[in-house]
Amino acid sequence: MTTTPLQWGILSAGHIARKFAVDLQSSRSNRLVAVASRHEADAAAFAGEFGGVRAHGSYAALLADPEVQAVYIGTLHPWHAEWAIEAARAGKHVLCEKPLALNLADAQRMIEAARDHGVLLMEAFMYRFHPQTLKIAELVRTGQVGEVRVIRASFNFAADFDPGHRLFNKGLGGGAILDVGCYPMSFARLIAGQASGRTFANPTTLHGVGRIHPVAQTDEFASAVARFPGGVLAELSCGTTILDDQSAQIYGTDGWIDVPTPFLPGQGGRDEVIWLHKRGNAVPEKIAIDHLAHGLYTYEADAVAEAVARGATEVPAMTWADTLGNIAALDTWRQAVGVRYEGE
Repeated sequence: MTTTPLQWGILSAGHIARKFAVDLQSSRSNRLVAVASRHEADAAAFAGEFGGVRAHGSYAALLADPEVQAVYIGTLHPWHAEWAIEAARAGKHVLCEKPLALNLADAQRMIEAARDHGVLLMEAFMYRFHPQTLKIAELVRTGQVGEVRVIRASFNFAADFDPGHRLFNKGLGGGAILDVGCYPMSFARLIAGQASGRTFANPTTLHGVGRIHPVAQTDEFASAVARFPGGVLAELSCGTTILDDQSAQIYGTDGWIDVPTPFLPGQGGRDEVIWLHKRGNAVPEKIAIDHLAHGLYTYEADAVAEAVARGATEVPAMTWADTLGNIAALDTWRQAVGVRYEGE
């Protein structure tokens, strides 16, 4: 049976939007038909990189495009809620970059709009759909490390300070917790859930500390410790001004899993490796992950297309409840560190 590809419009012409557009080309279930930017020249330049793609000089024009069935929102954090709600009102399905919103209240408004207008809405945690993450979840779920006790996850990188850059601009939703801390939190919640036979779990307690940039007043580094049902503990960290450390480890009563590249697997077409250390084994088991010739962002787009074809408004691997749980935890983390955005 031949399935008609889901027709996408990209709302934004930035760096992540371009990555999504490139990876969409390796999908049989999806097709890019339009892109929009607030500057028509930027949209035209973006569209010129992909044959047959229309350029719109405004986001509203993209939402009015009758060929566009689904919208990928790649704007900066503060505009996610506004344009996801507008897209839902226009009858478009929505894949919105992480974090779905600045805070829980905005995320709830976005989900309500999707529910009211009968469209799909999903937060774009692309790593959740990669074969590596699925394999890690399987190892945990099938007891390969025994009972999970501790999860460690970090996402850090070193950026030079620029007061105008989104990372250091509070008005643009800057800060490490929202930009990259959302990944370790998502990972810990996924693994804690799998350890207890569920899709995800929410922390019962969470404590956070962090360093506020003296000029930007955004969080440049933050750590959190959390307790999950069943006594699972998590140690999480994120940062935008320290040397790279992007890794995860899962410790259980019978072994542990080392994940060197948890959040950006398969970048550049590389295959990934995770290491399973078992009690009594002197040498860890090497588990190779084949990226299957798909881009990292292809997997999430395919998941959306499959759900839309079924008439669903949620994707089972990234449900609304999962997204709300993550954003609520990020709110708690930010509150502990002392980061507030305008209007909160």
